[in-house]
Amino acid sequence: MTDTQSRRLLPTATSGQTWAALRAEFARLPGLSAIAVTLLVAASATGLVAPWVLGRLVDDVIAGSGTARIVAWAGVIAGAAVLAGLLTAAGAAVAARLGETVLARLRERVLDRALHLPSATLERAGTGDLIARAGDDVAVVTNVITTSGPAFLGALLSIVLTAAGLFVLDWRLGLAGLAAAPAYAVALRWYLKRSVPYYARERVATGERAQAMAGALRGAATVRAYRMEDAHVARIADRSATARDLSLEIFNLHTRFGLRINRSEFVGLAAVLLVGFLLVRDGLSTVGAATTAALYFHRLFNPIGLLLLQSDSVLQAGASLARLVGVTSLPAASDGSEPARSEASEVAAETEPAALEVIIAGHHYDDGPVVLRDIALRLAPGERVALVGASGAGKSTLAGITAGIIAPADGSVRLRGVPLAHLGEHRVRREIALISQEVHVFAGPLRDDLRLADPDATDAEMTSALDLVGATSWLRTLPDGLDTGVGEGGRHLTAAQAQQLALARLVLADPSVAILDEATAEAGSAGARDLDRAAVAATEGRTTLIVAHRLSQAATADRVVVLEHGRVAEQGTHDELLQTGGGYSQLWRSWSTPDLVVPKERQSQEYVQHDAPSDV
Repeated sequence: MTDTQSRRLLPTATSGQTWAALRAEFARLPGLSAIAVTLLVAASATGLVAPWVLGRLVDDVIAGSGTARIVAWAGVIAGAAVLAGLLTAAGAAVAARLGETVLARLRERVLDRALHLPSATLERAGTGDLIARAGDDVAVVTNVITTSGPAFLGALLSIVLTAAGLFVLDWRLGLAGLAAAPAYAVALRWYLKRSVPYYARERVATGERAQAMAGALRGAATVRAYRMEDAHVARIADRSATARDLSLEIFNLHTRFGLRINRSEFVGLAAVLLVGFLLVRDGLSTVGAATTAALYFHRLFNPIGLLLLQSDSVLQAGASLARLVGVTSLPAASDGSEPARSEASEVAAETEPAALEVIIAGHHYDDGPVVLRDIALRLAPGERVALVGASGAGKSTLAGITAGIIAPADGSVRLRGVPLAHLGEHRVRREIALISQEVHVFAGPLRDDLRLADPDATDAEMTSALDLVGATSWLRTLPDGLDTGVGEGGRHLTAAQAQQLALARLVLADPSVAILDEATAEAGSAGARDLDRAAVAATEGRTTLIVAHRLSQAATADRVVVLEHGRVAEQGTHDELLQTGGGYSQLWRSWSTPDLVVPKERQSQEYVQHDAPSDV
């Protein structure tokens, strides 16, 4: 199964939805839209003056007009050229400003919706897809708006007005010019039929490349530790090669498309010249009119060529716009799409203690195998439960479902007796906090990083939270205290310090339920016990589920749940499980007694933790 198949990408809007979104944005700027259209139409209309004047000039020369009249016509041509240039520049500037304003608002909507996406949605899509949309897709649309977009609109208007001018000049010459239309239509149909699917695949391939790079960078330390650099580089190279091959195939189509455009131009101009000759020969038209018609049609070469050739960029922008609008069309976490809550449920959620119940008949990812089954787990208020199991047993999946980040395929999670789906995303995030081993230090003052959990936190509360998790020692070494910059461009925090910061945010957020998914795994042997104590202090009094990285964490829990192949194999207190003599007991003895040899098959297949115990 490919990465794309195993992930559920964010939706892409249909063409109707994309146009509706654009019309709504332009409608919010009626004045600027009207000015842009007026300037572009005026610029295109002014461009028709020179060919018409040249035709009159030809007739005047044939008629033997004086020098003064010829000079006057030359002055009109020069003035029209200057005016057309000014109007074109002004129209392009206003159109670019209009487009950038619309794009900025659309980008804000994308960012706003992305920040409020349900955690389960983002988890399934992967960060690479969202990064590609907010980065690459926005860049593609921006490039079209600032460069080819105004030129594309100008070319479209020029074609319409020039074609109208041909028919006003002589309807027979206009019909002759239309002889090229079928050839253009066939060329465009040939191109669109082959290129549109490529563009859609190219955008997806770009997202896959971003996902591969984001995954490698996010887990850079782990990649280096396990010497997996070559595998990740190969994966990135494979995604990049796919995107490159698609771009080359599109370029090849584009080149062949250009040849078909040249053929269409030849057909059209030949038809206009032939009809013009016949009309002049029969005295039905003047040489000047035939000249103007030929110049009008020749004037169409550049706009039609630009229109068709720039369709390459416009199609890319259209595909990118559809991906952006697709994000904005996602339902907000609190937009009323959640099931209505009964009054009794509301009261229960406010008054009952923070008990947590997880019932999973079966869970699988898309069409993949079942990874969890027959799970019935209840955490009493304030209870501390540790999950233990082999790598791949389903611990992190169960933690994600419990936190409301992953929706169970067949099951439910209830907080205080109320399903999480009824509480809504924002309420769930206030009530349940998940900390994994991949914590993030946001760039900026340490004070701002902490206030992400509680915007109203005072300095005393932030200092107290850091002190509770044992961060006081390194806090005192910061040159500016809470105002010290951390993260990218600031003070570098070690893995253990970053985990302490995350635990301090947990304290400030004050959720009723805490879930630690190997949250202290990044600490080395020296700081492991300190970080474990910090986790205990931060979760004191809270209903807590711990994916135990070290068995010392399980030993201090109120209850231990052992997962094996997605099922609960054992559960009970640490002492009870030791007395039963089961798999947990054997694992504990091998972990606490280094000299005890355990069969290698059992170590690798049953209860070996994700990493080797760092306390041993």
